[in-house]
Amino acid sequence: MKKIIVSTGAGISAESGISTFRDAGGLWDKYPVMDVASADGFRRNPKLVHSFYNKRRHELLSVEPNVAHKILAQMENDFDMRIITQNVDNLHERAGSSNVLHLHGELMKIESLRHPERVYTLDENNIETSVDTVDKYGDHVRPHIVFFQEAVPNFEPAVKLVAQADVFVVIGTSLAVYPAAALINYVPAGVPIFYIDPRPANVSHIKGITVIAENASTGVAKLQEILMK
Repeated sequence: MKKIIVSTGAGISAESGISTFRDAGGLWDKYPVMDVASADGFRRNPKLVHSFYNKRRHELLSVEPNVAHKILAQMENDFDMRIITQNVDNLHERAGSSNVLHLHGELMKIESLRHPERVYTLDENNIETSVDTVDKYGDHVRPHIVFFQEAVPNFEPAVKLVAQADVFVVIGTSLAVYPAAALINYVPAGVPIFYIDPRPANVSHIKGITVIAENASTGVAKLQEILMK
């Protein structure tokens, strides 16, 4: 079975109504990035950071997976599909994808401050945390998010996946966010690459790449059609 490795960015979730960070009017316009998404910001004002991610979780529960998420999940019937996502939402999983690797953490999870390996999934009826929230051991918690200034622990597993690709697909990203943007450099020579984005970056220097300059839903539908041939 052909192995399809898909790398997704904010563009795929934007179609579901998830606020993006970098677009005009996005979250960075409303919240200084280093205040709410950096290790220093969390040390300075953990109350603000907890509040910010509480709002993101409420937003996530108000939206649904879109056509692009659903088609990728359906493609598991025909291909060995592996998704590497920069997104912290759970829309891929809710659409039915069973192999999802999160590079930047997961919004619906929290972790112990003292023991980061202790990760807990939040219940949909209990999604808010604060500086006073503790786990069953009495340890305070933080969002299970990879903040700026922190290492990306899942980057090496992602590189290993990309190296196994029979086809590599990039969806909804500017290819400007590192280290995720570097994954394309690990695609084996000769492996076809597809890049789906309504405003694609200049990738003319990449051999064997096909650009589908469309939004995620129509672009993924075209991709499915191409691959099924």
